[in-house]
Amino acid sequence: MTAASSAGRKPSPRPGDGTVALVESPVQLLNVLEWAHIQPGVPAARDGRAYDPPAAAPAGRATPIRDTAGAPLTVVVLSPADPTSRGQLRRMAELARDEGVAVRWYEARGNRGGLLRTALALAPTLWRVRRLVIGDPFSRLVQVLLPLCRARELTVVDDGTATMEFTAILARGGRLVRWHRSGRRRSPADAAFGVFASAARRRLTPGGKRQVELFSAMPATPPPGMALRANAMSWTRARFGPPHVLGGTDLIGTSLVETGVVDAEHYHAVVADLAERHGATRYFAHRKEAQDKLHRLAAETGLEIVRPDLPLELVARRGPTGRAILSFPSTVVHTLPLVLAGTGVELTVVDIDPAWLTSAAGPRAHTFLTAITESAQAPTEAAAQTSAQAPTEPPAQPSARTPTEPPAQAAAQPPAKAPAP
Repeated sequence: MTAASSAGRKPSPRPGDGTVALVESPVQLLNVLEWAHIQPGVPAARDGRAYDPPAAAPAGRATPIRDTAGAPLTVVVLSPADPTSRGQLRRMAELARDEGVAVRWYEARGNRGGLLRTALALAPTLWRVRRLVIGDPFSRLVQVLLPLCRARELTVVDDGTATMEFTAILARGGRLVRWHRSGRRRSPADAAFGVFASAARRRLTPGGKRQVELFSAMPATPPPGMALRANAMSWTRARFGPPHVLGGTDLIGTSLVETGVVDAEHYHAVVADLAERHGATRYFAHRKEAQDKLHRLAAETGLEIVRPDLPLELVARRGPTGRAILSFPSTVVHTLPLVLAGTGVELTVVDIDPAWLTSAAGPRAHTFLTAITESAQAPTEAAAQTSAQAPTEPPAQPSARTPTEPPAQAAAQPPAKAPAP
């Protein structure tokens, strides 16, 4: 090509030039797709389907999702180590590619030097990116990568209920420490990564020319200057379902035993009691639940153990799902009412009794779990304003400094609260 012919033509944007999302879990990737669904300038995601490829594109490939500058959305998967999470992430990556998203997979864990190699490989992309989307501000891996990024636009999507703790920490200026580790004695590794955690907190605090947006389905209150955009799970509702509703009761498991918060013997007894009293037949396991624990639950309760291959929001929306769902305090007590609104499915939250907690549980454990339960009793702002038949048009672009509300729609049924066994 001659200089004259190329002089008036802009080079095509490369993947990574516009918006890059760093994800480490299936739910984070789901929420990135939800964010892209309502983000102006990403038409390929707006109706929940991959667009037909243009004539010039290879057959079978979707038109890439692009941001307002025309650059493709790139999802960088920082792969976890556990097999269940990896399997779900690979399935979510397939869905993302179907939507036209560019997906890059990095093995940042599980081998010596993985973090360093990943940082070196991503440095050029992070240096030039215009907008960065992250799913877990508590991740040490993300905290190490943040200093490599000069983007003035930052978006934080949900990584479960940790969003509530994240906004509270930013508001009070504390350390970015997960709620179940708060109050525990700091290890040498904690001290070493403390420098990156402090830098990450400053980087994620709005100020100057830096704009920070929170995209959340949780009842989180962002600090002053942070824009809030409600996640109504509209991509999931548009892409899947509605589900076939069965007559029985489903029980949703939790990894609170694996994180050292809830005593294993208490948990087994509670699940057995719930299954008997409510006639539950299926137990949907959390991706981090141990296999021996699940084998024991199946043997002692007769429950069918289901290992979802996708985030539970997608599994429930695709169906079939029980007429009644029991769940311990977790993300799904806020997201499932959005996903299943209008289907007649009832969700009940099982509160955590303080007697179930281990001696190693941090002082914040019961307070935080109770807050999740209580905030789920009344409809969250997003849940109160959406339904399964709700329009999927995006709300107006929010100001970087002004929280916004989605348009008023039909109310979703809030979860009830089950008495402790």
